[in-house]
Amino acid sequence: MSQVMTYLVRVIALLIAIVGHEVAHGYVAYLNGDLTAKSDGRLSLNPLRHLDPIGLLAMIIFRFGWAKAVPINPYAFRKRKLGMLTVSLAGVVYNLIMGFLFAGVYVYFHFHPVNSDFVMALVENILWYNIMLGLFNLVPLPPLDGSKVLATLLPRKWEDFFYRYERYMYILLVVGIFSGLINEILSPIFMSVIQWFLAFWGSILYV
Repeated sequence: MSQVMTYLVRVIALLIAIVGHEVAHGYVAYLNGDLTAKSDGRLSLNPLRHLDPIGLLAMIIFRFGWAKAVPINPYAFRKRKLGMLTVSLAGVVYNLIMGFLFAGVYVYFHFHPVNSDFVMALVENILWYNIMLGLFNLVPLPPLDGSKVLATLLPRKWEDFFYRYERYMYILLVVGIFSGLINEILSPIFMSVIQWFLAFWGSILYV
């Protein structure tokens, strides 16, 4: 497959992973009573409403990146802590579900090959990017979703302390990424999750 087609596959897979992730955040916020994301047009599947150009470029080249954060107002939630927890986990859950489903597609195509390198590469990339994005966002450092989950589970005093100083914790994320520490920690987990998903579908589809 040509280099152009390789990048096209990555872009399509990234759009599926990123757009769904952000819409999930916004929709669950809406279900919790916050209309901010809906009013801002962030419940749309239009990629242009969600993409950060630099974040997308980083995803394509370095295979990690980011989208524009969905605006939310925690004080509009009917139950603030429950709202923050469910909204923070919504994108991760979407990505892991997509990764799980496309692991099934991958296993099926392994036993019933399609005569298309493009299709096989697309399925593999959708599987890879969704699991990668889901697990990466569980890292408990701002601005990732895991940091919001952690803050929500803390007592109110410690939650306020966390949010007061979270801007300084961004440095830890940058250091973790460029030092390779986060990749070193996540890679075995990432590969284990993929293997679990593939093994599950293998046992279901071909007993």
